[in-house]
Amino acid sequence: MNPSARTAPSTGLVLTLVLVALAVLVPPLVGWQVWTRVHPEDGTFPPLHGYPEAKVGVGTLPAMLLALASVRWAVPVAAALSWRRLLLVSYVVGLVWLLSLALVDGTAGISRVLGNPTEYLETARSVGDLRALLESYVSRIPFDAPAGNWPVHIAGHPPGMVLFFVVLVKLGLGGDLAAGLVVVLIAATIPLVVMTTVRVLGHEEGARSAAPFLVLTPSAVLLAVSADAVMAATVAWGMCCLALAATAAARSGARRSWPWAVLAGLLLGGAVMMSYGLPLTGVLALAVLWLGRGWWALPVAAASALVVVLAFAAGGFAWWEAYPVLTERYWDGIASERPGAYWIWGNLAALAISAGPLVGAGLGVVWASRRDQHHRVLVVLVAAAVVIVALADASQMSRSEVERIWLPFMPWLTLGCALLPESWRRPGLALQLATALLVQHLLYTSW
Repeated sequence: MNPSARTAPSTGLVLTLVLVALAVLVPPLVGWQVWTRVHPEDGTFPPLHGYPEAKVGVGTLPAMLLALASVRWAVPVAAALSWRRLLLVSYVVGLVWLLSLALVDGTAGISRVLGNPTEYLETARSVGDLRALLESYVSRIPFDAPAGNWPVHIAGHPPGMVLFFVVLVKLGLGGDLAAGLVVVLIAATIPLVVMTTVRVLGHEEGARSAAPFLVLTPSAVLLAVSADAVMAATVAWGMCCLALAATAAARSGARRSWPWAVLAGLLLGGAVMMSYGLPLTGVLALAVLWLGRGWWALPVAAASALVVVLAFAAGGFAWWEAYPVLTERYWDGIASERPGAYWIWGNLAALAISAGPLVGAGLGVVWASRRDQHHRVLVVLVAAAVVIVALADASQMSRSEVERIWLPFMPWLTLGCALLPESWRRPGLALQLATALLVQHLLYTSW
C-alpha cells in the first residue's frame, strides 16, 4: 500500500470532523444568525434543523445493545453469510435499528413528524379528487395563492409524495403511527437494494464490506421518521433495476433487458415526481449504465421515466411549470435569510453528521483508490454521488435541512466505507453507531 493510501482514511476523517466542528461552533462564537429554524428562540443547533434536548426512552436499551453486538459481530457476519441470508439479516437488523432509534422518543418518534400539519399526511387525508389536486397544485404553491397556499412540504415538492400518502389513506393506513411504520418498513429495504446493485454490477465483495455501514447508518435517525426515506428507497430500487437491465443488456441485448429497464424508468420517473432535486440522480443512473455496459437499457428507461412525467402533466401537473413557481416561493421564504456564505459548507457538515463522519474517511480511500480497477464499481458509484451532492449544494436550493433532503444520496456515499482497511472497520463502525446514538439522545432533530 502506498503512503497516500495509508493516510487517506485518517485525512478524510480529520477533515470531516474539522468541518463539523466549524459548522457547529462558528455561528454562536461570532454571533452569526444562520437561521436553521423559523423560530430560533426555541433553540438551534446549526448545521442541523434542531436544537439540544437530552432524553432517553424505550428504544435506548435495544439501540445500545444492538450497537454493542454490531461492533463485535457485524463485520465478520457480513463476510460469512450466504448472500440470501445476508439480505435477510440486513433487513431485520436494519429494521430493529430504525425502530430502536425512533422509539427513544416513544411511539411519537415514529408518528410525530408525519402527523405535523406541514407534512404530507394531513393534506393526503383531505384529498377527494385527484384530478382537482393535480390541476390546482401549481396555483397553490405561492405564498399569496388566492385559494390558499400549500403547507411547506407540499409546496416544496411535486405531488408524487402526496399521492403515496393518499394511497396509504385509501388502504386504511393513514393514521400517523400506521403511516410511520410503513415508512420504516420501506426505509429498511434501502441497504438491501444498494448492496444488490453493487453485486449485480460485479463486486459482491464490495457489497458485503459495505453492508454493516449501510445497515447501521447514522442516517437511520432521519430515515425512520421522514417521508424522504420513501424517496431514497424509490431511487435505490430504481438504480437496482437499472443495474439488472444494464447487465442483462450487456449479456444478451435489448430483448432480455427491457422489462428491468421499464421498471427502472417507472421508479426513477416516480422519484422525479417526488422531489425537484431527484433529477440529479440521473448522474448516478449514467454511472450504473456505464458500469453495467448496457447502454441498450438507456432509451427504454428514459422513455419509461418520461411516461411518468407526461402522465402527471396530462393529469394537470407539469413539472417544468411548477419548478419556477417553487423557486420563487423558496426565495420568498426563510431561505433568503439563510446566508449562502455559511450554508455552502454548512450543508456538507450536516450531511457528514447525518451520514456519519466515517463517510469522510471513506471518501479519502475512494480518492486514493481511484485508479484501482478491482474497486472500480465502488469508486464510480461514490464519485457519482459526490457529483450529485456538489450540484445540489451549488444550486443553493437546499440551504439547511439537507440532513433530511439529501437522504437519497447518502447510501451511495456510504459505499466508500467498504474500501476502508480491515483495521478501520470495527472502530469505524463503532464511530458511526456512536454518532447515531449521540444525535438521537442529545438532539431534537425536527424530523
